[in-house]
Amino acid sequence: MADLSSQFEQAVADSKNLPERPDNMTLLKLYALYKQASAGDVDGKRPGFTDMVGRAKWDAWNELKGTGRDDAMKQYIALVDSLKG
Repeated sequence: MADLSSQFEQAVADSKNLPERPDNMTLLKLYALYKQASAGDVDGKRPGFTDMVGRAKWDAWNELKGTGRDDAMKQYIALVDSLKG
């Protein structure tokens, strides 16, 4: 577990130094995987239609409901690795 956590933390650091900025859908996926890995399932109410960014983030995170912490970390690490090129 400690090894996976350190790989995850390294991937988080690497995500801030990617060669080019990912598209919005990829950024949402990164956000959702990060939140699922660090906080678990989404809680709280879905933001209203006037908060489009918050709503998109909540929806992306909600799609991962039930995904285990370790699995979310592995997916995040794999996604960042694929973006590093």
